[in-house]
Amino acid sequence: MPFAHDTIEALESAAFLANSELEPDTLVAAEALDAFLVDFGYTGPPARPGDLELVRGIRTRLRALFTASRDEAVPLVNAILAEQSALPQLVRHGDVDWHIHATSDDRPLHERILVETAMAMIDVIRADEMSRFGRCEMEDCDGIVLDLSRNRSRKYCSVTCTNRAAQAAYRARQADDES
Repeated sequence: MPFAHDTIEALESAAFLANSELEPDTLVAAEALDAFLVDFGYTGPPARPGDLELVRGIRTRLRALFTASRDEAVPLVNAILAEQSALPQLVRHGDVDWHIHATSDDRPLHERILVETAMAMIDVIRADEMSRFGRCEMEDCDGIVLDLSRNRSRKYCSVTCTNRAAQAAYRARQADDES
């Protein structure tokens, strides 16, 4: 099932944030938040003082969305939308064609992230695609895997874990060859 561009972007940014709280925490400075906003194309004002801690504070909640079953995710999504008084509207800005925003650009950043993620999760839940989320297969990692590949073959949460797994497999083959 192909998802709309805004759904994919919201899911990718939320998965990034959920994984940023793992050790080592990668969202500890305002510069990291600024880079996140640029990397994921968030519209609205730049990060304000205090936004970093508020965004850090929603990461566990985002992780809960990705690790929930379909039936468990529904009340989580509904709670976010109700708390934020989300009102879906079609918008077009920059070179992005019509898409849905459910909160205004002047709302606090953490609220916009929550609402955009909840709206994306609506598409995932309706399409019965919760299997697109999983846990990283790297033994010592609890990262969230967002698998949007056609063949659903993604196993690792990041390039770092993918590389670590490849190195471990290479070392195992080398050890087998030496025996």
